Amino acid sequence: MDTKEIQKLLEFISKTDLNEVKIETSELKIQVRRGVLEAPRAIAAPAPVVYTAESLAPVTAPKAPESKTEIEAVASKLVEIKSPMIGTFYRSSSPDKPSLAEVGDDISAGKVICILEAMKLFNEIEAEISGKIVKVLVEDATPVEYDQPLFLVEPA
Repeated sequence: MDTKEIQKLLEFISKTDLNEVKIETSELKIQVRRGVLEAPRAIAAPAPVVYTAESLAPVTAPKAPESKTEIEAVASKLVEIKSPMIGTFYRSSSPDKPSLAEVGDDISAGKVICILEAMKLFNEIEAEISGKIVKVLVEDATPVEYDQPLFLVEPA
């Protein structure tokens, strides 16, 4: 790929809504990302984000909290694990195997919790924190976006 082809590619990408494009050949590897530059990170769940009481509305706790302070206490503990890439989300390594992580499972940092397929590559996504899975936010075999929340976890 020569310079003119790369320029044409960049012009094409700038006219689309794409935020990230990766192209890899035997001779060349190109990654174009729109927006703020970030430091490279390992393929693992991004830094956790803590939920607030207002954003917890769709999550159901095992025991219904009885007061606003109890709801805030549950919400302040939850952390989301987000997708580190664009791809297809799978809960198990193959259709005939059990899910890698279920609601109620205790997980530890480094445990594989799901698989993301991107360009025919199956990437094992590891938990970055230890805790208990409260909710799975994505259906099996569905596409996910970069930074999309996948799981809610109550840290240990």
